[in-house]
Amino acid sequence: MNQFDWDNLRVFLAAARAQSGLEASHILRMSQSTISRRIQRLEKDTGTKLFKRSSQGLSLTSSGHRLLEHVEKLESTLSAVETTVFSDAVALSGEIRLGATEGFGTFFLAPQLANFCSRHPAITLDILPLPRTLNLSKREADASVAIDRPSANSFVTCKLTEYRLLPYASKAYLERSSKIRNKDDLINHRWIDYVDDLIFSPQQFSLTSWLPSLKPSFRSTSVIAQAQAVKAGLGIAVLPCFLGSVTGDLVPILPKEVDIRRTFWLVAPPERREIARVKALWEYIREVAEANKAFLMGETNKSTPVH
Repeated sequence: MNQFDWDNLRVFLAAARAQSGLEASHILRMSQSTISRRIQRLEKDTGTKLFKRSSQGLSLTSSGHRLLEHVEKLESTLSAVETTVFSDAVALSGEIRLGATEGFGTFFLAPQLANFCSRHPAITLDILPLPRTLNLSKREADASVAIDRPSANSFVTCKLTEYRLLPYASKAYLERSSKIRNKDDLINHRWIDYVDDLIFSPQQFSLTSWLPSLKPSFRSTSVIAQAQAVKAGLGIAVLPCFLGSVTGDLVPILPKEVDIRRTFWLVAPPERREIARVKALWEYIREVAEANKAFLMGETNKSTPVH
């Protein structure tokens, strides 16, 4: 095998995990045609077909599965070398991709992570605040803040924090609407909710599971869109306190009677978790969550920055 290009193994690994050349191109920030050329070159160098191609994407051949096993071992070895051998100046550099739920990633993590970037200027941090759970097995991210605790034991997982949700409405909406003295009064109001059949997790809040008698008049898969609808005076929505407390002039409703809680989990594949820069981010996020327990539980309207 002449002039073997080891970087093609990185392309192979991304394509094998994503099962798609297009998804691999997004992960590696390469064009789909480059991904295709790299894979074809690797197949030529190895003298064997590594993928079966179909309209559904890419699936590994038996040779591809054997190569994947070796490449994943190589990846783990390189991660260990980076962590144990390289100096901090080298280890705490490079790229990290962090997944998070849309609201938490946008309204809580992004402002806090600005300080992490200042602390580690050689690290490039990608934050992916998406209205769905990222697939860590396909390496869509190095780590993720999720509302579901993984059932598989193949991930490093720790409880990050609990957070609270409350009904919120704008001051203008409450001034023109009937009074809310207790939970029974909630049925007389306009509600904003998720689209039931597009809820991506059992832990995601929905009106039908909380108070089935409440019927939404506006729905969206985006919690940020819901918050903006509340701000515009369209109705009431149950929002995380870290979002509702910082959006416009929103008012929490029945905070002494309503206590809806969920949990965030910090999750990473074990080989990614041991990379020095990922480990530094992991510990920073835990530090930030610990410092902001009161804010996440709706006990204060102001977050605490961690420098």
